Amino acid sequence: MELIRPRGGGAAASVFSPFSAVRTSLQILNMKLSGLLAVFLLFCTSRRSYGSHPKPSCHYPPSQWCRTLEIAIECKVQKQCMELNAIKPNQTVPPVSVTLYYESLCPACRVFIAQQLFPTWTMLQDIMTVTLVPYGNAKELPSANSPFTCQHGEPECQGNMIEACIIHLTGHSAFQIINCMESAANVLDAAQPCLQLYAPSVSWTRVDSCVKGGLGYQLMHANAVMTRALNPAHTHVPWVTFNGVKH
Repeated sequence: MELIRPRGGGAAASVFSPFSAVRTSLQILNMKLSGLLAVFLLFCTSRRSYGSHPKPSCHYPPSQWCRTLEIAIECKVQKQCMELNAIKPNQTVPPVSVTLYYESLCPACRVFIAQQLFPTWTMLQDIMTVTLVPYGNAKELPSANSPFTCQHGEPECQGNMIEACIIHLTGHSAFQIINCMESAANVLDAAQPCLQLYAPSVSWTRVDSCVKGGLGYQLMHANAVMTRALNPAHTHVPWVTFNGVKH
């Protein structure tokens, strides 16, 4: 976990716990969906170790966990799958919106994406949307030559901008590409092959032009504005909101 230290040398932020009960102000069905997402994410948290790379929790990928009763039992998600199947046919409201504020080279962010958020989205993408905001604890500076400084140095600033450009250019394929990058041994080296794998119609030249041109800085500025607008302000990364609300 990456923490923001309070000014004046105070204690670090509390232990990262982004998944608590959904507030009663949400619509009833949205409450059920948000609660179900929290259950799945907490379930993934309890079943996966925090290493540098994802480790499967059963013999099937997350997208197949609810395909049959036998698979659900083997992967120990029978209760969650039954709840999911009970809710999905009655869906009458928009999908639950999950927004992740993160940094491209943050170890905790990488594990969270690869081991928790992406597997959950793979299973529940018909009732769940994910917005990725690569910025985190970066700072926006007035300097035209180096407008951003990042917690893990210049490589992270580059990674943040590459991912911001990929998200902008690839649409629905973006999360697959970002997960591919964050799951790799080297995030920056994986960018081009992951793009070619999941969005072959988007050339690396377009991403490179975005990163080196004005568009990349505009996208990063927009991410900075979104991150600064968080209420309550983020105290660590990864930072997750459900339907715009921190839990």
